[in-house]
Amino acid sequence: MENLKISFLGGVGEIGKNMTVLEYGKDMIIIDSGLAFADEELPGVDLVVQDISYLIENKSKIRGLFITHGHEDHIGAVPYLLDNIKTPIYGSRVSLGLIENKLKEAKKSNVMLKSVKAGSVIVAGNFKVEFVQVTHSIPGAMALAITTPAGVVVHTGDFKIDFTPVGNDVCDLKRLAEIGKKGVTLLLAESTNVEREGFSMSESVVGKTFDELFAKIKDKRIIIATFASNISRLQQIIDLAVKYKRKIAFTGRSMVNVSDMAIKIGELRCNKDLIIDIDKIDKFEDKELIIISTGSQGESMSALTRMASDNFPKVKLNENDVVILSSAPIPGNEKSINTVINNLYRKDCQVIYNELADVHASGHAYKEELKILHSLIKPKFFIPVHGEYRHLKNHQNLAKELGMKQRNIIIPEIGMQVEVSREVLKICGTVPAGEILIDGTGMGDRDSNVIRDRLALGQDGVCVVVVPISRASRQIVGLPDIISRGFIYQDEANEIIADAKEAIFKNLQNQDLKNLDGAELRGTIRKASTNFFFKNTKRKPMIISVVVEVDDL
Repeated sequence: MENLKISFLGGVGEIGKNMTVLEYGKDMIIIDSGLAFADEELPGVDLVVQDISYLIENKSKIRGLFITHGHEDHIGAVPYLLDNIKTPIYGSRVSLGLIENKLKEAKKSNVMLKSVKAGSVIVAGNFKVEFVQVTHSIPGAMALAITTPAGVVVHTGDFKIDFTPVGNDVCDLKRLAEIGKKGVTLLLAESTNVEREGFSMSESVVGKTFDELFAKIKDKRIIIATFASNISRLQQIIDLAVKYKRKIAFTGRSMVNVSDMAIKIGELRCNKDLIIDIDKIDKFEDKELIIISTGSQGESMSALTRMASDNFPKVKLNENDVVILSSAPIPGNEKSINTVINNLYRKDCQVIYNELADVHASGHAYKEELKILHSLIKPKFFIPVHGEYRHLKNHQNLAKELGMKQRNIIIPEIGMQVEVSREVLKICGTVPAGEILIDGTGMGDRDSNVIRDRLALGQDGVCVVVVPISRASRQIVGLPDIISRGFIYQDEANEIIADAKEAIFKNLQNQDLKNLDGAELRGTIRKASTNFFFKNTKRKPMIISVVVEVDDL
């Protein structure tokens, strides 16, 4: 009998670009296809997605893409996956609605979108996939119970255990317990909040906090920045808008798109008279308005960031605004968020954020919730997923505290392939994996010359050295021209540039350039320029050498 193989193409040892592949015989299924956002080490890069060359090599085996929920780190790379692979996509109405928006933007059609509900079972070759409802910060989140010839695999997706969620998305602990009682070979469980003690706060607490705040904010305008995908939170705000007789204006492209989609499919319930266009807010008094905006993470082009920078003509902030940041910082975004908060204070706004009030609840399970999950599932083997290495390591330690043996746990890495049977869990090799950078319409990798050049430009600037060379003698015939950007400060520029011209001229004058081809000649100029600038400034700007051939007079 063959064994089940599981390959990790993203979402382990990192936050984002989640993708896991299960393979048995001639059948393969994919769980999630998410993206990550670029960090400061990737200047100019828009998005990061998985290297899917392994999937392309095996595309005839792929029986489906199964979506746990509709967050960007789980669905954002779907259009790029579909550039190379045609496969049905299974997910909840909300997940597919968000994917559909992405496919429209990418101008992709004829995609097989298969809507499922909790309890749905999809047969995909050797795999039988059951969708199990869980609670998360977006409706329609599902865990997957996957029956294979090698046993049952449970993949939690992102989840929390919230006994008082907004709406009907209660985590189906009863079904998870039934699956665990029948026997689970392998558990793949998210690890994002494993370091946090106790239980996560219920989303309903956020609603109560909003209610208390709205009751106090009688005559001021309310602006709330939150994740567009947190439809449950949007519903709570809408319900309170009705209670306090305020109109709602959505702003920010993703906020408008998600709210429109959620209203269309009935996931967001509101009277259409409640919603007004952002262009018409001047027709209402401040006490009649709630503006729901993107920008809770300080994104540079988001609506809230532009408001705080006085660069958003539709909304001008003042002392009569109360701004609520209903989110927690994603690691790496703290500086951007703090900049926005400081700018809001400069506008004399009242600012309320997570440190000041319970205006955000995490969608990820804390330690005690993870303990409940492990106790219900009772897996023979365990692989922690969805988290940086420290999260995976701490989740491993938690499983050991609950009685699991070290040999039954593997901490995965991107590109790792493990083999699972009813008796054995082992690493069996690696598959092609990594990251692909999306830069406008271009694609590349982290090791490309483009990224190295951008980092060099950002650190030391650039100098263009234009050298006149005699067409006949092939020798330098005059001082080079030097243009610098981002390299030397104005007060020292004139002197250093003048000295550089003389030094480069003398260096090249003493060399026999006659037998050098174009590339060798430009390399010689770069070397002479680099040596001078480093000696005199201790900096290494990017040198672009240009040879201009001139006729002798």
